[in-house]
Amino acid sequence: METLAPVLDVIQTLRGKNGCEWDRRQTPVTMWKCLAQEVYELQEALVNHDLDNTCEEMGDVLFQILFIMEIFHETGQIPISRVVDTVVEKMIRRHPHVYENAVVKTQSDLLDQWERIKTLEKTGSARSSAMDAVPRGMPGLLRAMKVSRSAVKQGFEWENIHQVLDTVKSEISEFEAALEKGDEDGAMLEFGDIVFSLVNVARFAGFHPETALARATAKFEGRFRVMEAELIKQNMTLEGMSAEQKERFWSRAKQAHDQD
Repeated sequence: METLAPVLDVIQTLRGKNGCEWDRRQTPVTMWKCLAQEVYELQEALVNHDLDNTCEEMGDVLFQILFIMEIFHETGQIPISRVVDTVVEKMIRRHPHVYENAVVKTQSDLLDQWERIKTLEKTGSARSSAMDAVPRGMPGLLRAMKVSRSAVKQGFEWENIHQVLDTVKSEISEFEAALEKGDEDGAMLEFGDIVFSLVNVARFAGFHPETALARATAKFEGRFRVMEAELIKQNMTLEGMSAEQKERFWSRAKQAHDQD
């Protein structure tokens, strides 16, 4: 805790009598919004392999977590020492192959052990469904991956990635059919099926869909910014431009951005 002492000192000063009015008004719920934003900014830094920004964003995430911990600590509801003791005990309990005599031979065995112990912690008994351990409040792509992995652990799985890709194609056809019928609710559900199927494509391919989407979004944003700069130089806008003109500007932006 000595390493974290300077951060806690800053937080205590900000929330103290002569501190900042905004910081004194914050609650764990209001700070959660700040924490969520910082987590996504950290993700961006990690995806971009930006070490300087990663260092800064890790600090921001740490600050938000310690801020929430300090609020609970100062009200006497949850002492910081209790948070530390709880997570230490949990990690030791969930690694019996390290701290006890349990034996795991494969990565699958390791993950099964983790989920089994986690379930017993939450319910006190074996779960009634493989989905019981999946939090409902997770972001969509993260939860889709978690649900998919939970089903796979029970033996519900495609044989290969080509079968998953066939499922994606089938879902796209069903989505197109719903659009043709003008069935908005059906189209939305079918679109969800497409996304869920693509999550499984990513799982089979060995990467996380959230990371892939973040990188693709960053790439599109970068290319668009290049195109914007070129349009400004030529005193032009996209409004009123023909499809062919837009395609020419976009193609040049893609080439220029990807060469950097």
